Amino acid sequence: MKKENKTVILTVSEGKIDNLSSRLLKDELQVLYKEGFRDIVLDFSFVTGIDSIGLGKLLMFQKKLKECGGRLIITNITNEYIRETFKMIRLHKVIDIKDRTGSKKWGSN
Repeated sequence: MKKENKTVILTVSEGKIDNLSSRLLKDELQVLYKEGFRDIVLDFSFVTGIDSIGLGKLLMFQKKLKECGGRLIITNITNEYIRETFKMIRLHKVIDIKDRTGSKKWGSN
């Protein structure tokens, strides 16, 4: 985890974000929020899957951050299934998703 001013980069180490692991991730995000971090970057380099519960937790936390002027950013999506799922549901319209180069044009095609 890398902390800088009001921004933190958190590497999600769980292979799959499901019911159990999404609760743990939510708890970790809550701690960061309580510490005053408002821009939270989730590094998905090691994430191999995500279910609807995991997606719901991300969306709920994005809403919480947005209400206080913050944002949730997902970066380094290496799993093709996750990449295609996020594009299909147009998640980039709600949550900032950046590719490995930091480009904001993710999901535009």
